[in-house]
Amino acid sequence: MNVVLGILIVVITIYFLFREYEPRLLLIASGLLMAGIALDPLTVLDEFAYKMATDSLIQAICSSLGFGFVLRATGCEKHLFAAFSWIRGYGLFIIPLVTLTTFGVNAILMSAGNTAAAIGCFLIPLMIRAGIHPAVAGAAILTGTFGSMLNPLLPVNIFVAEIAGIAADTVVQAQSLFVLFGLIVGAGWLVIYARWKNEHAIDQDTEDKENQSTETINWGYVITPFIPLVILVLGSSGLVPDLRIGVAQAMCVGTLFALLITRTSPSKVTEEFFQGMGYAYANAIGLIIAVAVFVRGMKSLELMSFFISWMTTTPGIAKVGAVVGPFMMGVMTGSGDAAAFAFSEVVAPHAFLYGMETMNMGSMASIAGAIGRTVSPFAGATIVCACIAGVNPVALVKRNFPGIVLPLFFIGFFL
Repeated sequence: MNVVLGILIVVITIYFLFREYEPRLLLIASGLLMAGIALDPLTVLDEFAYKMATDSLIQAICSSLGFGFVLRATGCEKHLFAAFSWIRGYGLFIIPLVTLTTFGVNAILMSAGNTAAAIGCFLIPLMIRAGIHPAVAGAAILTGTFGSMLNPLLPVNIFVAEIAGIAADTVVQAQSLFVLFGLIVGAGWLVIYARWKNEHAIDQDTEDKENQSTETINWGYVITPFIPLVILVLGSSGLVPDLRIGVAQAMCVGTLFALLITRTSPSKVTEEFFQGMGYAYANAIGLIIAVAVFVRGMKSLELMSFFISWMTTTPGIAKVGAVVGPFMMGVMTGSGDAAAFAFSEVVAPHAFLYGMETMNMGSMASIAGAIGRTVSPFAGATIVCACIAGVNPVALVKRNFPGIVLPLFFIGFFL
């Protein structure tokens, strides 16, 4: 009975989320209700308190939004817009280019949330200023955040390799063709959608256009937004090992660079940086905390364990469950890795029973989990992109869902 009630609450919650009601209220209320039905309401309150200070994305998101506020306050953002004013009218080319760039950066940084924060803090505002709809701009970044599947150091790739008894490089090589196929389809769909809905060339007001055209460009200001990203890519790729630092540290370096280049008042820069951090915590981190409460509520009713058990033990659907299960868990929890680990551990070792290789079934589960996370309104990367774009996370998912999910129907041709 508890499982039935839990499913009903989840369905109702998703319905109202897609109606774009206040997501934090919905998620926290649903989590509390589910935990209350399980007679364990304190668990979600404990989760709320725990996530307030320990979520892995707090540093990256808060520092990136802080840096974004500094770019605006120092005028760097204005010069960036002026330098790239020529891209206006080329939205149908900019959208896939941004998705491809994000994909490449994510393949190096691995963390989808960190990638979205590091690259989204300046590319999303730039795309919006170029006339691209805010939700499409955010979706372009989000769609590229499964490039980490091509990194052999990704924990889930290492996990699949250990189960199969092979090298992680072999796992990446086997799934690379499908991952690239998914990238092309996902980016292509966004272009089609933007053209269909005319969200690639939204008119700006006259004042904005005049400001862009008359601005005397200072190229020191223009390069400032790229400084943290360059540091992160050079360090994480191993090209310059001494630059291997975290996102928060890179954003602090970028802020110091902006301070020196623009000679803005240190007091003003400091104030803006912390204002940005506060905005990020209230909007992005607040939603991540609400998601954690919601997921904890589902766990209280044992919805996750019931779903995994049903998908992996029911005859006739276990093979399909290797794709559908991780995908659905990725969507519902916002974590692709957690879904992939759960299903790969249970299903992949028995792949021979379904006429498949262990590596292929493990890869199917990990890719499906990553795709589920990429179209989840609960994922950290989705929340970051939505926060920067100033839209509801569901608005991003509505736009990238068909293009990201469609490749799943062809995964059997590649693995």
